[in-house]
Order: sequence, then C-alpha cells, then structure tokens
Amino acid sequence: MLADSHCHLNYKGLIEEQQAVLERARTRGVTAMLNISTRESEWDAVVATAEREPDVWATVGIHPHEADQHPDVDTAKLVERAQHPRVVGIGESGLDYYYDHSDRARQQASFRAHIAAARETGLPIVVHTRDAEDDTAQILREEMGKGAYPGVIHCFTASQAFADIALDLGLYISISGIVTFKNARDLQATAAKLPIERLLIETDAPFLAPVPHRGKTGEPSFVADTAAFLADLRGDDIDELQDVTARNFHTLFAKTRAA
Repeated sequence: MLADSHCHLNYKGLIEEQQAVLERARTRGVTAMLNISTRESEWDAVVATAEREPDVWATVGIHPHEADQHPDVDTAKLVERAQHPRVVGIGESGLDYYYDHSDRARQQASFRAHIAAARETGLPIVVHTRDAEDDTAQILREEMGKGAYPGVIHCFTASQAFADIALDLGLYISISGIVTFKNARDLQATAAKLPIERLLIETDAPFLAPVPHRGKTGEPSFVADTAAFLADLRGDDIDELQDVTARNFHTLFAKTRAA
C-alpha cells in the first residue's frame, strides 16, 4: 500500500490527463490520494474528482496565499462543506511569510478559522507553513489549548524543534520529494528520526518532483520514489514503510475508512 497524502489533481499539469495520472499511480501501488483545495472556486471540482474516483478523497480550505481574497470563508462555511462524504480534511491552511501574498493578520485569522473547523468536525487540518515557524507553533499551541484537533504538517521543511512541537501536540508530519534533494541535509536528518507511527508521505503534485524526476511535472506515482528514498535513509524495510505510512494516512483521515 502507498498513500499520497497531499496532491493537487485538478491543477494545470495534471488535470489535462488526470485519468492517465491516476492509472500511473495505481500501477505503482498507490491506493489512496488526497486531493487538496487551496481556494473556494476549486472546491466543487476537487470534490467531483473524489466522487468519481474511489481511491481519491478531498479537502476544503483556503491556502494562506489566498486569505486576502476569501474574507467570507469562515468556520461555519468550512464545516458545512466538510459534511460531504468524500471531504476528509480541512485545508490546506496556515501561514506563508516567504511570499506574503496575503496580509499576515488575515492569514492568521483564516488559519484559526480552519483549526476551529477541524475541531468542530473532527477532520484533520492540513497545515502549510513557510518562513513562519514561530507564529505557526504559537497558533497551533494556543488553539490546542481551546480543545484538541487532529492535523498534519504538510510538506515538512521546518526545524527539528518545530517537528518536536508538532509531535508533542499529537500532529502528524508529511514528507515530500524535497527530502530527496541534495541540499536537503537538515530535512533528511529530521526525517530519519521521525517516529514511523506519525509519518506520512506526499508528492504535492504537480510540484516538487523527487529525484530521479527533478524538473518534471510531479504526479502521485512519484510517492513511490520518495518512499524508497525514505526507507533507505531511515534503514526501514520498504514494504513496511509503505504499509505503515498508508495505515497512518487512514488513521489520521479516519473518514476515508467509511467513505
């Protein structure tokens, strides 16, 4: 079993041949894919793909880049749309101070609204964080103090200290193809030590194609390459790593087991 815990099947580069992309993933053993939304205008299409494909599920959420453009997407709207049987997560949401495409205060307010939706629905929040480690950690801690919620730090590239905070809060950590890059030594060191029972693997397709596919359009089949690299890095049996991370996916995104 293999699970791609984060991909964008409706993005340019994949949508044009979506069925072929899905078949290539299945051929390489991918049994579950989570199709992530980043803006409200995508929700219907992302959910429709999950309705059509039994091994694809969906999220509803607003990326921090889009926070300024979605002031009306509040907790209530997220909770309402999350009732759909194929919607199994909230997000992606979080903080991105690298690009600052949206006002930081607006990003933070949106992030908290998403966490509240995760708390209310019991669905995991998919957390995006870039160059915002301290504020992300503070909000995660403060919100956990208001009541527990499940979640995953997607495309993890932060410090070991941030990983420790996330794990202490009960969150999962998802590793992308970035871990295969030559310049990702710090990430490799952290990934080697993550507890396997909290580990997920993702592609973030169509982005971040791992070695040996650098420069190509990323796709869910490439999760197999990242899994193989991780198994070698960690000294894990490849079959065990694939199976455990897939089980972790269905444990965290528990609604997938009933959908």
